[in-house]
Amino acid sequence: MKLAGLASNRGRNLLNIADRAPGGAEFAVILTNDADAPVLDAAAERGIPTEVVERDEGEDRRDHEERVVDALDGYDFDLVTLDGYMRLLSDTFLDDAPTTLNVHPSLLPAFPGMDAWGDALDYGAKVVGCTVHVVTNAIDEDGEIIEAEVDGGPVVTQEPIPVYDGDDEDDLKDRVLYEGEFKAYPRAVKWFAEDDVTVDYEANQVSVEADIGGDLPARLFSSEDRAADLRYGENPHQDAAVYADNTVDEASVVHADQLNEGAKALSYNNYNDADGALNLIKEFDEPAAAVIKHTNPAGCATADTLAGAYADALATDPKSAFGGIVALNRECDEETAAQIIDSFKEVVVAPGYTDAALETLFEKDNLRVLDVSDQYDVTETVTEKKLVGGRLVQERDTQSLTPDDLEVVTEREPTDEQIEAMLFAWQTIKHVKSNAIVFAKGTETVGVGAGQVSRVDAVEIAGMKAEKDAEGKDAEGAVMASDAFFPFPDGIEKAAEAGIEAVIQPGGSKNDDIVTEAADEHDIAMVMTGQRAFRHD
Repeated sequence: MKLAGLASNRGRNLLNIADRAPGGAEFAVILTNDADAPVLDAAAERGIPTEVVERDEGEDRRDHEERVVDALDGYDFDLVTLDGYMRLLSDTFLDDAPTTLNVHPSLLPAFPGMDAWGDALDYGAKVVGCTVHVVTNAIDEDGEIIEAEVDGGPVVTQEPIPVYDGDDEDDLKDRVLYEGEFKAYPRAVKWFAEDDVTVDYEANQVSVEADIGGDLPARLFSSEDRAADLRYGENPHQDAAVYADNTVDEASVVHADQLNEGAKALSYNNYNDADGALNLIKEFDEPAAAVIKHTNPAGCATADTLAGAYADALATDPKSAFGGIVALNRECDEETAAQIIDSFKEVVVAPGYTDAALETLFEKDNLRVLDVSDQYDVTETVTEKKLVGGRLVQERDTQSLTPDDLEVVTEREPTDEQIEAMLFAWQTIKHVKSNAIVFAKGTETVGVGAGQVSRVDAVEIAGMKAEKDAEGKDAEGAVMASDAFFPFPDGIEKAAEAGIEAVIQPGGSKNDDIVTEAADEHDIAMVMTGQRAFRHD
């Protein structure tokens, strides 16, 4: 798409669009009504042709616009973009030009006109922003301005910007430009360039095909409120804070009540680990417990009782559980609480506590006790990771397999008990950092290999953990879950050495046949899920 830009001064929005070329759009020409406008030199540096059409003293508005139209006549363009063009355009220009856009420094219809920043501050607004809108005629037949029609064209997109205490007009003007207009204007141009926009002038509305919403919308807004300043971030030299989205109903450590108010507040790492622990135990309907260290499970289990589940989870790797985070999916009772305080833990998260459990837990001064809701149904359907310059957004991994989802690919068929263990391990491995391996017996872990750059190393670590660190259990006769396929048979061979008798993995490798042959050679049952369970954060 080719653009014509009109500016009276620096034209910073036009230059930003020129530099970003949203949707492949590029300027055919930039025109100004001021021969001294800095935009002329900036456009020339970018190789963009320019035109100057100054308004003569006493010249009629429409006569001047006719000369502007004549100056643009030799250029091929599909969209006109205004940026600080200090003249209201009449139908003389607009009827001859293609769709014309303007960016206004407020969230229209609030604060139209020339001093949006000052008007917003005078009003005491806490949120302002910018609006990209289609320009419509605001000039009557006599050439006079129709005030009610100024900045009244159909809205294409908007960008909200907060107003902070102590802001003056210059602060707000810069923030709206750099954080608002520099986002919204290229976005609008991109939509036009990609033919995603329909303008209905009669209804004064714009519909944008790309901006229909859903879980992965065309644009994201974030307006969480700062809930607390943290002592520091991942390391003491990093400042940090936690922000809260108060519309979330799902059980969340951000919204948890810390019941022992005298204990120190949660740290950045505490929040991160507690969130991981809570999300893991949400996977299970039976009484479940997990111990998390550095966002990875040191152990996880379900059992008939909460105390039994915690004992089984802890026994997987009590050494690594030291200083870890405990999450429970049932009200914490005194028996479970007594086990928790038997070794050093940082945080315990549960949907309620008996009075006796609290009395026991409070014996540890710096064990943070968090009370969350029992709302485990997923309401947050996407997850986000902030990157420098943007963010990644994906659907939450809510897969929950059944025996019918498993394809047996080996000569040996898994038993019902092995299938139960494999499904438990699969739900757990979703919460282990890739490359991930989980050894399990029944519904408890016996060894976890997490965060390795080599899958066979993850198998070896899970085996080593089961052999050296697990208490009262081992890998002999256990099942193994892998979050992705095995590219080579060496992972199966290492599993056989550890005593694994059944494997659950996604499949999909070009070497699946070789891997399956290795499983048959070692008399291991193997099933494939057809889907993987990577976790890279």
